[in-house]
Parts: sequence; C-alpha cells; structure tokens
Amino acid sequence: MKKFAITLLAATILAAPIAQARDDHRGPDRGRHIERSAPHHKMSPHKKVIVQKHRWSRGHRMSAGDRRRMQEVRDYRRHRLSAPPRGHRWVRVDNDFLLVGITSGIIASIIAGR
Repeated sequence: MKKFAITLLAATILAAPIAQARDDHRGPDRGRHIERSAPHHKMSPHKKVIVQKHRWSRGHRMSAGDRRRMQEVRDYRRHRLSAPPRGHRWVRVDNDFLLVGITSGIIASIIAGR
C-alpha cells in the first residue's frame, strides 16, 4: 500500500507542471497569451533602403500595381492639360503628368510639371 501511495504522489508531482503548461494554451485568452510573449524577438539590424526615382519613357508599359498607386487627374484643365483621348487617362507621378492607356498601361505622353 505504501508503494502505491508513493507512486501516486510521485505521478501527481510530475504531472502537475505538464497539466499547468497545457492549460495555458487553451481557453478564451489564448490569443492574449501569445501577444504577451511577442515582444521577446530578436533585434535585427536595419537594412539600408535606396529610393530611386523612376524615369518614365514613352511606350513603357506600367504594371497594374504602379497604375493603382498613381493619382488620377480628373480636373486636367486646372493643370493646363488637353482632354485625354478615349481609352486614356492622365495620372500624376511626383510632379510629372503621364497620359496612360486605361487597359494596356502604355504611356502615350509625358508632360513635366513646374
């Protein structure tokens, strides 16, 4: 009987940390537990970022991502631009105005701003 009681006591002592560790990852606060441990990450050195201005050229095909980031010019008369032909639109990149085909993304004209 003593051996059984000692074995049961030893199993309880050994199983308690395992049960507690498993309980931390269950329940409604599981996401909050992960967030608390998130600040313990490695510090990595910052990489040097080189920003290059893109030189646009006539006939260049722009990607769909480039076209989405550019600001469309709806009030072209205010900037003293001609009306865009059918299937084209004016976009502003930095201080330049580009006449771009809507579906193809090909630059038809470039006007440098002041």
